[in-house]
Amino acid sequence: MSALKLAKALGWLSIGLGLSELMAPGALARFLGMRKGIGLLRAYGLREIAAGIGILTRDNPTPWVRARVAGDLLDLASLGPALKQSRRQENVRGALAFVLGATAMDAYCARRLGELHA
Repeated sequence: MSALKLAKALGWLSIGLGLSELMAPGALARFLGMRKGIGLLRAYGLREIAAGIGILTRDNPTPWVRARVAGDLLDLASLGPALKQSRRQENVRGALAFVLGATAMDAYCARRLGELHA
């Protein structure tokens, strides 16, 4: 798959994730066993949507894919404490695995795009 096609797929993924975080933060918080953080989840949703739109609408999506990597690091930083505090540690571990996988794809795509647009 080309770097641009992967970027487009990541853009759509961002929009989907962002909409779920924005529209159902309470359900996501309950799934993760979090008592706090609804406002933060909504903010993360807006961040995801912005990155997705940036990726899908720009000729050079590299900065927006890099923004996804930065966002992934924020997600990981938020999930770390949740792993210690949550009663639903299996769900948090699953979320951590998903974010780690997304981070790897985002970083790979950002590197490939950087080479393409250098």
